[in-house]
Amino acid sequence: MASAQYEKKPQPGDMIEISRGSYEHWAIYVGDGFVVHLAPESEVPGAGINSLMSIVSDRAIVKKEELWKVVGDSRWQIKNLLDDKYQPRPVYLIVRNALELVGKVLPYCLFRENCEHFATQLRYGKPESRQVRQAVEATMLTGLMTLGVLGFAALATKLLGNGKEKHKE
Repeated sequence: MASAQYEKKPQPGDMIEISRGSYEHWAIYVGDGFVVHLAPESEVPGAGINSLMSIVSDRAIVKKEELWKVVGDSRWQIKNLLDDKYQPRPVYLIVRNALELVGKVLPYCLFRENCEHFATQLRYGKPESRQVRQAVEATMLTGLMTLGVLGFAALATKLLGNGKEKHKE
């Protein structure tokens, strides 16, 4: 059984971050040891590389499950990541809205409608995904760095010539 990073017990309305290795899965704690989360068919504890199949999934089901069943052997923590940016909605609304969605099949998109968007929508009324934003920013930075290197190489080649010395005879 995995242990929480913090000794603090989750409270209803808390966001739970579950590390799946290459990404984080998100859920909302609704009390009595249960969470509600948006789960593509491939999202199961210990799925490893199979969880990457969520990239091609276009729908997911909202599930209410025991926290430990969702966590499996993964590390988890309470992470209300946007409390410094937004006022959380009242706990009774977070929990009520989460429970009303259980069993529903919702659209799923890794970039616009994933489990983190789902959890932040419930807690803050705003769908956001920091892991998607960070991935996009990292990709853009890598692209800019590549363009910078290519641009520098092109400029150096132009300034230094093509490497062939011209000989006067």
